Amino acid sequence: MTDKPKTALITGITGQDGSYLADFLLQKGYHVVGIKRRTSLLSTDRIDHIFNDMENVINFDMAYGNMIDAGNIYRLLQETQPDEIYNLAA
Repeated sequence: MTDKPKTALITGITGQDGSYLADFLLQKGYHVVGIKRRTSLLSTDRIDHIFNDMENVINFDMAYGNMIDAGNIYRLLQETQPDEIYNLAA
């Protein structure tokens, strides 16, 4: 029986700290869910390498959300059931 990996929810995933944390947690075997505002920078340069790494991409999901939209955040929490939450949103 294989243990289910821990799930980490990271807000601000496209920022410097969020992208570094995502890399670190993926290397530790976590399933990472990143939250990005739709109005954030169109560029996802800091996390593009995750999408191109077949080993990591299966443990990575991107969600769109805004920290002031409580309903959406609540829905994401219900859907992802994270073990850990990291709020790095600006």
